[in-house]
Amino acid sequence: MERRVLVVSCVVGVLGLLSAATGFAAEATRIKGSQVQFISNTQCAYPRSPAMALGLTAAAALMIAQVIINGSTGCICCKRSTQPLNSNWKMALVCFVVSWFTFVIAFLLLLTGAALNDQHGLESMYFGNYYCYVVKPGVFAGGAVLSFISVTLAILYYLTFNSAKSGASPWGSASGPNQGPPSIAMGQPQFPPQNPQDPVFVHEDTYMRRQFT
Repeated sequence: MERRVLVVSCVVGVLGLLSAATGFAAEATRIKGSQVQFISNTQCAYPRSPAMALGLTAAAALMIAQVIINGSTGCICCKRSTQPLNSNWKMALVCFVVSWFTFVIAFLLLLTGAALNDQHGLESMYFGNYYCYVVKPGVFAGGAVLSFISVTLAILYYLTFNSAKSGASPWGSASGPNQGPPSIAMGQPQFPPQNPQDPVFVHEDTYMRRQFT
């Protein structure tokens, strides 16, 4: 494995672990409904919580990891036409699509959780009753799980992408850039040289004429 591939995979893996860890930490430190107090009929009192900063850190780490992976490989759809179709390319394409899908959902969950966790002093009225905004359980945790899955698939995509680029062509050995088209060897039939000491066969009529003369 090339050193560059190993370094990129390690850096993205660390960022994925950081995103997942801070996402779970945000879930653990988010403001619960039991911690919010009404100080008036239209105002809520929220305790201090690091969940917003943790959620933003998780979203930022996830985005940086995705940018590094896609910056290192480029668009797989643009490079597909110049590469042979094999199992590595199919696997890389599936990981690429699913990684982006999980990335978008995880990123939105983490940002939404961080924004809602910081809405202090806001209230909502339903049927004459006032409620304080709190983040629902599982928002940060779901974002953390999806961010880990997204980064894992991104690394798998990166590895299979590089493996597909360095793999052999399914059509056999291809000609190099400076090589011409394959030529067909044409040759004359070769006969083994005769040894002068080998016996020479003479026709019977010729032999009889030599005896009479």
